[in-house]
Order: sequence, then C-alpha cells, then structure tokens
Amino acid sequence: MDAQRNLEHVLRAAREVFGELGYGAPMEDVARRARVGVGTVYRRFPSKDVLVRRIAEEETARLTEQARTALGQEDEPWSALSRFLRTSVASGAGRLLPPQVLRVGVDVESEEQRLQAAVPDRARVPQQRQPGIGGGQLHELRLVEQRPTAVDERDDAGAAALLDVVGRLVERARAAGELRADVTVADVLLVIATAAPSLPDAAQQAAASSRLLDILLEGLRSRPVQ
Repeated sequence: MDAQRNLEHVLRAAREVFGELGYGAPMEDVARRARVGVGTVYRRFPSKDVLVRRIAEEETARLTEQARTALGQEDEPWSALSRFLRTSVASGAGRLLPPQVLRVGVDVESEEQRLQAAVPDRARVPQQRQPGIGGGQLHELRLVEQRPTAVDERDDAGAAALLDVVGRLVERARAAGELRADVTVADVLLVIATAAPSLPDAAQQAAASSRLLDILLEGLRSRPVQ
C-alpha cells in the first residue's frame, strides 16, 4: 500500500514539476514535491528518461481522449475545437507533451512515411493531410526517432492517434469556414502548450489562463472577406 501511495505521489509531483518547469527539471525537484527521498523516485523509475516517458505517454493519451470527447459530443465544428482547447488548457496536459513532438517546417510526405514506418502495422493510425498549404511545407507534428525500442513504438503510436483525432477537429472547423485556412494541427497543439505566467493567486492564475486562451482562440478564427 505504501509503495502504491509513493508511486501516486511521485507521478503527481512529476506532472506538477514538469508542467511548471519543463522536462529539464531535476529528479530532486520531483522527489521534494512528492515528499519522498530521491532514492524512492529512482527505485520506481531507474532514469529520468523513463519517468519523462511515463508522464508524456499518459498526458498524450489524456489529450487524445479529450479530443475524442469533444469530437463526439459537439455537433458544431468550432464548438468542438474550442471545447477541446479549453479542456486541455485547464488540465495542463498540453504543457506535458513529449519535448520532441512540436516542430515546424516539416515536409509532410517524408514525415508521414517515417511515422508509419516506425509504428507496427497493428498500431498504425491514418495520418491527416492539411489542405491549402503550398510548397509541401507546413507546421506539423514531428516525432524524432531516437531508438528502435518498443517504448519508442508506443510513443509514435500515441502521437499518431493524437494527430489523427485533433486533425479531424481541425478539418471540420476549416471546412465549416470557422478556422483560418493556414492553421494546422501543430498550431493547435502549440496553443494548448502555451501557459500563462505563474501567479501566486489561484483566481488570478485562472483568469490569466482564460484570457490568454480567449486571445489565442480569436487568432485561430477565420475572418470574413471585406
């Protein structure tokens, strides 16, 4: 029971610390927040990389589920996209995406081929192409292949699932004329990864986060031609 409780404390602390300071935060900070010795953290997670992967995998899955919920429960395309963004920002999951996920200027064809090759056939998810972008270059999710291990395959499969469902939210909003034509999946993920400055008062923090998201959402919406 104590071991399970310590694990829950460590995971909760890791989400908080990495969410506030990024994945560069030391394991000692996680241990201090969890109120356990750093040795306890290392007994459950033999390296920081293992802990980071655990948190990133869980938060990627959480974002995917939030996107699926919005897609399934909101009939209006813009309402579905904005619901996903608001829910994700409130949960803080966007700030815990794997550090290698967001890249810009990635060639679509080569990236899709690399991602599909990295994921086993049984775990593959169709990729969403983004229309209306010229030159074969766009902001897109990119996964940097590190090592051909089962963990990496799960990372790729999880990111592919997230890309697929968020891509459907983006495509629906764009087709309805409510989303700017140049907005991509990576742009949406950048929005949820953007946090308001940390404020000591919880109410002020919530208000600042809400205001920042309102501004970012307004920037995503299409404008009627004058």
